Amino acid sequence: MSPSLVHSDDALRITEIFYSLQGETRTMGLPTVFVRLTGCPLRCTYCDTEYAFSGGELLALEDILNTVGGYNPRYVTVTGGEPLAQPNCLSLLERLCDAGYEVSLETGGAISLVGVDPRVITVLDLKTPGSGEMQRNDYANIPLLREHDQVKFVICDRQDYEWARFKLDELGLQGRVSELLFSPSHGSLQGRQLAEWILEDNLPVRLQLQLHKILWNDQPGH
Repeated sequence: MSPSLVHSDDALRITEIFYSLQGETRTMGLPTVFVRLTGCPLRCTYCDTEYAFSGGELLALEDILNTVGGYNPRYVTVTGGEPLAQPNCLSLLERLCDAGYEVSLETGGAISLVGVDPRVITVLDLKTPGSGEMQRNDYANIPLLREHDQVKFVICDRQDYEWARFKLDELGLQGRVSELLFSPSHGSLQGRQLAEWILEDNLPVRLQLQLHKILWNDQPGH
């Protein structure tokens, strides 16, 4: 099928669309199509997708949906960059839900969740002190989270761990969302160390290791 005529009011700048195993979150290990949008207002110290900060290709929504459909997936993850930095992301999420996929949104939490389709599973990454972007967290998003959503903390060190542990209580996250995810920052903190801290404090969180880094050494497109 030839590409649709692209109009800015129904298009998104896309870095890549690819089919792989989900490396994180509740659906870790399940075959998933990833739609990676271009651009991000944050510059986290541990960012592993700097190649998505700029460039990309302007694609019509219809072409994105056709590409996703070609993989015949059950699960679709919209990620970045920061996908919500492009307003048309909201339309993409809605269209993907309408197509019958289980759709997740990976967002850094600096942009409002207002307007995100309620069928979407939001994975909100609250930025820790070690990220260098903690001050960008928009806590007005917390009341907007739904029971099926997930909150993730990338932990760089003990300070990050203690901060995240405090936020669990301060924000009343336990019971608000389906999953609380603690992930060691790749190259900064050993997963075993984080596991031991979680066990010592009997925290109600899920330790997650980034499967894609283990399997493919974090190569783009995986």
